[in-house]
Amino acid sequence: MAITKSIEIPKIEVVNTWSIQVATDTVIKEDGKEISRSRHRHCLEPFTSGKNGDTWVHTATDISGEDASVQAIANAAWTDTVKANYKTFVESREG
Repeated sequence: MAITKSIEIPKIEVVNTWSIQVATDTVIKEDGKEISRSRHRHCLEPFTSGKNGDTWVHTATDISGEDASVQAIANAAWTDTVKANYKTFVESREG
């Protein structure tokens, strides 16, 4: 009896031009037959943003631990213009 575990990424979506939503499935198989599947979702944005006093600080999101396909989409989607628009959006929500 051979039990295997694999990770699949069935969906990667870009939302609002900067949010990248990733669905990851963990698949368990016994003798090649799927016996379990669970889904995890997470969202990536170009920066983690916050205020330090009166100054905004935008720290670039580290995507080095993401799957190569996720990295490729993030690098294509997060252009300089998109990053600037994201910063403007975040800063405009501060009220």
